[in-house]
Amino acid sequence: MSSVNSPQHIAQAIAQIQNRQQVVPPEIDFTQHVLEDGTTISTQERVIKDVQAPAPTIPTQEQFFAASDPSKPDIAFLKNHFYREGRLSEEQALYIIEKATDILRSEPNMLALDGPVTICGDIHGQYYDLMKLFEIGGNPQDTPYLFLGDYVDRGYFSIECVLYLWALKIWYPTSIFLLRGNHECRHLTDYFTFKLECKHKYSERIYDACTESFCALPLAAVLNKQFLCIHGGLSPEFNTLDDLRAIDRFREPPTQGLMCDILWSDPAEDFGTEKTTDSFLHNHVRGCSFFFTYTAACNFLERNNLLSIIRAHEAQDSGYRMYRKTKTTGFPSVMTIFSAPNYLDVYNNKAAVIKYENNVMNIRQFNYSPHPYWLPNFMDVFTWSLPFVGEKITDMLVAVLNTCTKEELEEDDIPIPEDAPASPVSPSSEGAEGSEELDARKKVIKNKILAVGRMSRVFALLREESERVSELKTVTNSNKLPYGTLASGSEGIKNSISGFADARKSDIENEHVPPTLIDAESEEGKALMSFGGSAPSSGASSPMPATPTDGTPAAADPSANAKDAPYCFSHCLTFTLALALTHFGPPAVRHALPPGPRARRESGHDDDEPEHAAGVWDGKAVPSPVDGDGAAGAALAESTAESAAAAPAPVPAA
Repeated sequence: MSSVNSPQHIAQAIAQIQNRQQVVPPEIDFTQHVLEDGTTISTQERVIKDVQAPAPTIPTQEQFFAASDPSKPDIAFLKNHFYREGRLSEEQALYIIEKATDILRSEPNMLALDGPVTICGDIHGQYYDLMKLFEIGGNPQDTPYLFLGDYVDRGYFSIECVLYLWALKIWYPTSIFLLRGNHECRHLTDYFTFKLECKHKYSERIYDACTESFCALPLAAVLNKQFLCIHGGLSPEFNTLDDLRAIDRFREPPTQGLMCDILWSDPAEDFGTEKTTDSFLHNHVRGCSFFFTYTAACNFLERNNLLSIIRAHEAQDSGYRMYRKTKTTGFPSVMTIFSAPNYLDVYNNKAAVIKYENNVMNIRQFNYSPHPYWLPNFMDVFTWSLPFVGEKITDMLVAVLNTCTKEELEEDDIPIPEDAPASPVSPSSEGAEGSEELDARKKVIKNKILAVGRMSRVFALLREESERVSELKTVTNSNKLPYGTLASGSEGIKNSISGFADARKSDIENEHVPPTLIDAESEEGKALMSFGGSAPSSGASSPMPATPTDGTPAAADPSANAKDAPYCFSHCLTFTLALALTHFGPPAVRHALPPGPRARRESGHDDDEPEHAAGVWDGKAVPSPVDGDGAAGAALAESTAESAAAAPAPVPAA
């Protein structure tokens, strides 16, 4: 035995180990985190302290119901609870919807209102801007309000808007009035974001209750026997006010006729300067209903002894627009009001409300308010990031598998060096069998590389979808992004859509009626059928504004399963390569293609521009910064016409 392994040496080693001072590992305080710049932050506190934490719990019945009247929800509590992104229980939400629906059912198709009243346009799920609206327009407790519809879709806080406005209706049934917009129907809420939002935050039962309630909303209002207040506009079938009073409103809006037109029609793009003698023109922007002309508006007002038409339905850069005055009264024949500032977080528009009191109309503008950020389609950050991770993984797989060059794979024989190690083989296995084995191995390697290449392309498409840059391609009228756009991140993308006209141009396709609503007898329907398209099926739930529903032609098919695609690919990452190929074949590639243009929502920041009265008039004196008779009005009309003309109409593929 060597001296190293002698008992004496072993004893000395043990003694040294025993006498060695015990190393105490440093204590790590996991409640503290040090940033790259050396700043220490607490992991138990919010990093951005001025951003209020979301409400973590469902309110109790004591919190939900008002102490002063236990049969009604507590308005003050709901306002703050929704502001903190809080949610109600399903029973509490249904209570508000059903109780308000009972009140709405008792109202006529056309309301008769007197001043004072504050008139509001589209809200589109922008709850935080709705709170700003009430600051500008007045406390609902002592200020009558008339909303012209479109409370839901496009924004990610639609259900909060519905629940809060419906709760106000319960409290103030004779001073809060809600009209129906074109988005208050199953077709559009299924096609856009509202259905997905209800299922994400509550359940489909809440969505069904909301759509049933939408059918109870009145269609129009006559203010002070002078102003027709409506969401869309006129119709060839709308001759007198009694025509609207006589229709059955408790249903889904049809694809044509009076009920469709009052929700979908618009003033003509060259309103007041038309070269046609027709009163109504086909509405190519909406894909249904009509454009009504200045002549149609004036004739309608004279027939019904009215002063003006107040409507919503169209985003406006200033939040409102005054159209050409009538020759008999000198008052604007049509007024458009839009109450969703910085629409979709890219329009950069102001919002406005009309305050009517003592025969005087004041237009109050306001800017957008910051709001919490939601990823597209209510996606969580892990699902959203999977395309980025998947693309990197496929890059690594390509690097691992690409041991042979393309030329080597295409060669008939793979040369084997003489000094290459060889395993023992029997004489019978040499020759033809060896050549076949090499060919088989070569084919397997080649197929793997091609398969991973296909996976890489799919993940690249999904990454582009996550980055949401399709709207920029529309703005630039090409399939290429402006040089350096992505280098500056999301802010660069947002700033690239700098103007209202650019944003409207990129979003114009989403103003079109969804494919499920196209009438087969209309021009769009005939064009669709001429390309071999079949009638689209209902029941689609794609939240993408530019993504048609299932059953549409091939041009719209790629995004039929857009909302499900990220989840499908997340599971594929854990599968073997062979199994992954079954998911990443050509059909999946087609479904993973990026959808059409869609302006995305990002958290906004108020530019602190002071709110102000944009216009005040009494009697026939009508100031009009965007008057249809003035240069500004003509410029805006021309800009609108150019934007609509430049936007390519969606054409189905052959």
